[in-house]
Amino acid sequence: MFEARFQTFTELSEPAATPGRVAAVRAALAQRGLDGLVVPHSDRQQNEYLPACEERLAWLTGFTGSAGRAFLFADRVILFVDGRYTLQARDQTDPALVEIVHLSDIAPERWLETNLPVGTKLGYDPWLHTSADVEKLAAACTTAGAELVAVEPNPLDESWTGRPPAPSAPVTLHDLSYSGEEATEKLGRIRAAIAEARADALVVSSPPSLAWVFNIRGGDVTHTPIALSFALIPKEGRPTLYVDGRKLSNAVRDRLEELATIREPEALTDDLAALGRAQRTVRLDQASAAEALAQCISKAGGKVARGADPIAQMKAVKNAVEIAGAHAAQMRDAAAIARFLAWFDREAPQGKLTEIECVKALETFRRETGELKDVSFPTIAGSGPNGAIVHYRVTEATNRRIRPGELFLLDSGGQYLDGTTDITRTIAVGQPTEEMRNRFTRVLKGHIGIARAVFPEGVAGAQLDSFARQHLWQAGLDYDHGTGHGVGSYLSVHEGPASIHKSNLTVLKRGMILSNEPGYYKTGAFGIRIENLVLVVEAEPVAGAERPLNAFETITLAPIDRRLIVPALLTADERDWLNRYHARVRSEIGPLLEPEVREWLEQATLPLT
Repeated sequence: MFEARFQTFTELSEPAATPGRVAAVRAALAQRGLDGLVVPHSDRQQNEYLPACEERLAWLTGFTGSAGRAFLFADRVILFVDGRYTLQARDQTDPALVEIVHLSDIAPERWLETNLPVGTKLGYDPWLHTSADVEKLAAACTTAGAELVAVEPNPLDESWTGRPPAPSAPVTLHDLSYSGEEATEKLGRIRAAIAEARADALVVSSPPSLAWVFNIRGGDVTHTPIALSFALIPKEGRPTLYVDGRKLSNAVRDRLEELATIREPEALTDDLAALGRAQRTVRLDQASAAEALAQCISKAGGKVARGADPIAQMKAVKNAVEIAGAHAAQMRDAAAIARFLAWFDREAPQGKLTEIECVKALETFRRETGELKDVSFPTIAGSGPNGAIVHYRVTEATNRRIRPGELFLLDSGGQYLDGTTDITRTIAVGQPTEEMRNRFTRVLKGHIGIARAVFPEGVAGAQLDSFARQHLWQAGLDYDHGTGHGVGSYLSVHEGPASIHKSNLTVLKRGMILSNEPGYYKTGAFGIRIENLVLVVEAEPVAGAERPLNAFETITLAPIDRRLIVPALLTADERDWLNRYHARVRSEIGPLLEPEVREWLEQATLPLT
């Protein structure tokens, strides 16, 4: 009945191959006189999702998470992961070869300082690290009496037999009816930012930024519609777009040539060296520009100006067309979610559904909208103990049958031309325990705390993060991920620079879209997360206010499982928020649904008393 076209369930990890691969890379390092190699989860542009040919960390260690780093030495392999991936890394790697270290216990640089023997030569690929990252690694090596050595080509690449080819998906034009602003206007704003930064040119190394500037999209990686390419925008004059010509149809090339000179990607280093020889100052994005780019400029005599990507801030603040598109995408997506939830509530209590069947069903409901271009990330569908794995990806090997008495955590999203969605719901199957209900209600109180927040202009996500955690903290509980991330407009579902995170100091501005997703995870038992997307808007007037105030408008519309709520733990204001939210869901989504689903929705959104 259901099928998945954008997701697969084959186990991508190959821990059994790790011994041979580790031995091959060690031999390559020995030939170069190196004692170790840094293996990050990154490509030349620090993308979140990598093409298959760039998945070096997964190829070497078996770990397939979207963030991590390994140090490979002659006698050990150290894999660093954060709280999202502790359990996944344990399950995907060979414990006889790979030692897992939690980033909260020790940072990779600190580990180097205390563990590298004097005289060690540690290799790194300058195309896979930012300059700031290289500086931290180099400083750690110096402290340990060791040496950080740039190596090209990458010794791991030389050892990788059967490496997949580079992607060459076609570039498409993103129509003005979705983008809301012509590329020429965007380029004008960017040139002004370059001049303000006292630079002569800007390298656009982030593919989502490049897609936004030139109003294009691509298909070089899964789930994020980007073309892997670069651009060079001068303070004055014509930009240059460095893109594989095989990706451009005649019509797309003609349109882009109205805006920029088109060159092959290999020409970028020569052009940067030429700017260096002319002693120009070139701005590089500190988050995505590789150290190799900085070396091209500085070694030729130019000046590198590192800083935040000015495009990222522009892209994060959605214009009126993008905001309207986000609302339309959320409505369309919400109807698909409601159909899924109604189906799940009917089928799950029978004990016959599996995690994979649920992923297939939800993707099918989204595809039936006729507008889905891709899922925005691999669906997280965790039943029982699998729900406690924060970034769990179901495979044929891990697939569980969903049993009564368990919780089912479903985190998913869609990519539509007019917007990107991301929603998490935790669903009771049968009768939940009192512990489940207590933890769920504490997470819900934190979610409502963010949703109801009113804050002055100039406030950053770090200042709001504790709003979501306080009720868990009161019970001695917490979660090891951020409370919210930025979301793009038919671009990355995890978009910077803003987030609701303990350490993020980026100011929240009107027009930004972020997630609101506190959670709780009991290892081996269950996971809970409640996620909606919110739009930063002007707050309702407050009597006597002395500063402009902002607030969040919740734009995701789907029921929150009332069976998991302990009403006595909610304040009157929290209960009122939930009831008003569910009333919106009924009134706005109900008319889009078939009678039987609409009847289910009416019951699922009854007022909580």
